[in-house]
Amino acid sequence: MTILSIIITLLYLILIGSFAFGFDKVAIFKIKDSLSVTKFSVVIPFRNEAENLPLLLNAIHSLQYPKELFEVIFVDDESEDDSVEIITKATAHYPNISVVKNERTSNSPKKDAISTAIKIAKNEWIITTDADCVLPKYWLNSFDEYIQKTNAICIAAPVSYMEMNSFLNRFQIFDMLSLQGATIGGFGINKPFLCNGANFAYKKELFYTVNGFEGNTHTASGDDIFLLEKVAKKYPTQLHYLKSVQAVVFTKAQPTWAALVSQRVRWAAKTSAYNNWFGKLTGLIVLLMNTLIITSTLLVIVGAFNVKVFFYLLIIKFNIDFYLIYKSAVFFNQRSVLKSYIVAFLFYPFFSVYVAITSIFSNYTWKGRSFKK
Repeated sequence: MTILSIIITLLYLILIGSFAFGFDKVAIFKIKDSLSVTKFSVVIPFRNEAENLPLLLNAIHSLQYPKELFEVIFVDDESEDDSVEIITKATAHYPNISVVKNERTSNSPKKDAISTAIKIAKNEWIITTDADCVLPKYWLNSFDEYIQKTNAICIAAPVSYMEMNSFLNRFQIFDMLSLQGATIGGFGINKPFLCNGANFAYKKELFYTVNGFEGNTHTASGDDIFLLEKVAKKYPTQLHYLKSVQAVVFTKAQPTWAALVSQRVRWAAKTSAYNNWFGKLTGLIVLLMNTLIITSTLLVIVGAFNVKVFFYLLIIKFNIDFYLIYKSAVFFNQRSVLKSYIVAFLFYPFFSVYVAITSIFSNYTWKGRSFKK
């Protein structure tokens, strides 16, 4: 058991250490006051988002990008509240903003919604985001300048949670900071395996070249990861990460622990369908490390595991996790959440393993609908 524990810990140390190294390899991109030229079609699927839409619509109206260079396509996925009315009323005098009905063709409502919008999109570049997000005013400017200066045809970009004064909120921010650290780090070591559909851009032509979501429509979520995998395989040198503070999209954290578990079970359910071996390996090592922490804790309690070895394992994980999360917290300007790091660190292995086990044996709900794995 001691030897196995050391092997798992070393693998984890190498993995997270490589992400921390890769994080710094991706240079921070700062925009300048250059001429805007790129035309975007912003795609936003929504279902029952009446509570969140006013913030998003206000952010869209505040975008500092020429109105003639972008359109916004809202895709209504069978909303049962006032979402459509809110959008229609708020955008009556904005001809570049439209609302369309989702055309369902598969088991994945969100993938269908994105495909529906792309079919009618007028512009060369597609950017997806979510209806519970807030967009920075120089969001499109950041993408435009980055596109002008690189050969990118697909761009992942930063996402984090809005800050609120609760442990539940800070716990989710920690989780997102670690995911974003791994995302950026993966790009930095030329092993991109994560992205977030709340801030994801690609050429319309590319979407059709890789056959869109074909082959992944049986899984309800994963509109971002599965497309990323296709692009990484076919166009690895033209897949980039936009590491810009002016491009950070903020989204709402889950309001309850039950909602958080449900969301994470949905996220975990798609991992079995991943095609990227590095992504699968990362998930396995992280799961093994968290399981090791729980197992060794129980064994120490009953006197069946060396206490000194246990504390070494704990210290190694504590420090390497903090190293990566701190880098992310600095970039996202969310260092204030670090005050809850110790409690979150101790709680996370139990949360992570519980979600992993639950995702194996249960289906999940999403936006009021039930889905099978």
